[in-house]
Amino acid sequence: MDIVDLSRWQFGITTVYHFILVPLTIGLAPMIAIMQTVWWRTGNEAWLRATKFFGKLFLINFALGVATGIVQEFQFGMNWSQYSRFVADVFGAPLAFEALVAFFLESTFLGLWFFGWKKLPKGVHLACIWLVAIGVTASAYFIIAANSFMQHPVGVEWNEQLERPQMNNFWAVLTNNTTLVAFPHVILGAWLTAGTVVAAVCIWWMARNAYRAKQLEADAAPVTTAPSQLGADAETLRGENDTLWRPVAKFALWATIVAGIGLIVTGDMQAKLMFEQQPIKMAAAESLCESEKGAGFSVFATSRQNSCDDIEHIITIPNMLSFLADGDFHSEVKGVNQLQAEYEKAFADAGVNMAGQNFAPNLFITYWTFRAMIFWGLGSVIVAIGGLWYLRKRRIEVPRKFGTLALWMMPTPFLANSSGWIFTEMGRQPWVVVPNWADPEEADPFKVHMLVQDGVSLSNSSAAVWTTLIGFTLLYGALGVVWFMLERRYVLEGPEAPADPDAPADDDSEESEKLSFQY
Repeated sequence: MDIVDLSRWQFGITTVYHFILVPLTIGLAPMIAIMQTVWWRTGNEAWLRATKFFGKLFLINFALGVATGIVQEFQFGMNWSQYSRFVADVFGAPLAFEALVAFFLESTFLGLWFFGWKKLPKGVHLACIWLVAIGVTASAYFIIAANSFMQHPVGVEWNEQLERPQMNNFWAVLTNNTTLVAFPHVILGAWLTAGTVVAAVCIWWMARNAYRAKQLEADAAPVTTAPSQLGADAETLRGENDTLWRPVAKFALWATIVAGIGLIVTGDMQAKLMFEQQPIKMAAAESLCESEKGAGFSVFATSRQNSCDDIEHIITIPNMLSFLADGDFHSEVKGVNQLQAEYEKAFADAGVNMAGQNFAPNLFITYWTFRAMIFWGLGSVIVAIGGLWYLRKRRIEVPRKFGTLALWMMPTPFLANSSGWIFTEMGRQPWVVVPNWADPEEADPFKVHMLVQDGVSLSNSSAAVWTTLIGFTLLYGALGVVWFMLERRYVLEGPEAPADPDAPADDDSEESEKLSFQY
């Protein structure tokens, strides 16, 4: 592989790994804030236990997310210095806001929240976790605003002397219409992820408690017909299902459903906008090689050469692609070949040498990642519908098999988010900054653009990138094992025991001073 492919692989691996952690952080922070708010308003200790329990999982995820996210900043300068020079005047502002405002907000108040139990007033402590939730959401907005410039550059003018775009309207960059449709889609994807994780954990614990309760009752039956400690323990487990796991599960399940519906709406909005801004990406996502009126949505297609030469559409929904493109079942959707010819002619007429350049992204990757995003989202649907069915009419017992199934479905929203991100970024190829065909007055498409191969660092060697690529892959693999083992450990450990109302309060005890996940 040459330096361009190696640099792309390194950035792709580290970015996708980092983005596995991001949705859970973004979605879990406001969910924990809501849990703590319910406790603060009602005094119900079960919600306090849930807050601390899922707070542990959030802290582990947040810590690893920070560690892996820092690497992204270094790669911009080390592997992609030419790209960084090109977009520096634009990227500097939103990334500075992300670091100085959002990241410091979330990290500072997360520390206060973590160490502030029994030290801060309840209202102040609650405000800390809400500020964390605001911080992670704001962080996502600034990052998406920066990324949206790569998808649809606005708010700049071309500087002939520097030979790069120069920002002249920061507000235009922040209110880029690509940002405004991508941001809610990303946030709802994060809520779907967090809702699925919280619901799956609660459902698994309900199934586990129900199974253990039945075992305890079976063990107690042969001994005596009188009330026994085993029978009392069984009732305790059922009581925990009723007071703790069921209400939290219901909250998470409804959050998952609301997020899922929102994803469909915002996904449709985003697709329609992409048909305007990056039509060749959407044509590639459907393997639509020739323009077609009343174009159908391809459910399944095959190709041996990963090109337009031998694509065969096996299953197609008639007219659906035209409707998804602009709301008209009979409108024309441009194909890859027609768009390729249009771009070649446009650059040639403008006197820009793009001879031999393929403007279409990888058909196989864009086609299947788009479908993988939808397919993996069905895992959350299974958890949401199945969970609400088993928890209807105040039921507190969940079959063991469904509890296990819910755990197996936990990775699916992570895979859906990653598939969507891969589709978005790979579908932008061969550009690292896409020409703005939709709004040429916002950014001259024949000047404000950059091909991927033009963005890599000129001084890097293949050996250096190979070394860091292997090193990051091994390191991230090890960190992934640590992340999984820690999350698994604290899920299996469960929430802290309920407070003993008869025990004397002693806030100054040694136990209260432990700086660990024990709070």
